Amino acid sequence: MPINRLFSERQHFKQTWLWVLLIGVNVLFVYGIIRQVFFGVTFGDKPISNGQLIVVASAVLLLTFLFVLLRLDTVIQHDGICYRFFPLQWKYKKITWDSISKAYLRQYNPITEYGGWGLRTGLFGNGQAFTISGNKGLQLVYNNKKKFLLGTQRPEEMEQVLKQLGRLTTGN
Repeated sequence: MPINRLFSERQHFKQTWLWVLLIGVNVLFVYGIIRQVFFGVTFGDKPISNGQLIVVASAVLLLTFLFVLLRLDTVIQHDGICYRFFPLQWKYKKITWDSISKAYLRQYNPITEYGGWGLRTGLFGNGQAFTISGNKGLQLVYNNKKKFLLGTQRPEEMEQVLKQLGRLTTGN
């Protein structure tokens, strides 16, 4: 993790609907495997082979495990902002303050602006977004006018640190 942290935040996917969906699909596939592989009763109207069922169930389980591991780490330092979307990014990426023309906190609509949460490219020129949940984020506008949004669950604390650094600007 970067040194000289003034602010750090680690976010995980905690949406109930997501976990109900993922666990439900996993339970369904485990039931299918038990029924078809162990008891010889086909699973579904158009059953696939035992091997295919195990491969698909394993892929769903791996996807669930990925969501367990996924997290957004954000660190604000004197010289910039570091972030990573682990395990898709192992190393932190750093954005230096001199490459940013604006930095402000804002409320956003994850569905209409970015098509949801996660690693997203915004619609209608909203730029990239790295979000986990909620609707608050740090909007960065680079010197070249490109935009980048980092979601946060602690906007008030982040705002205080940005004010202390003299890096908080007005929006739009």
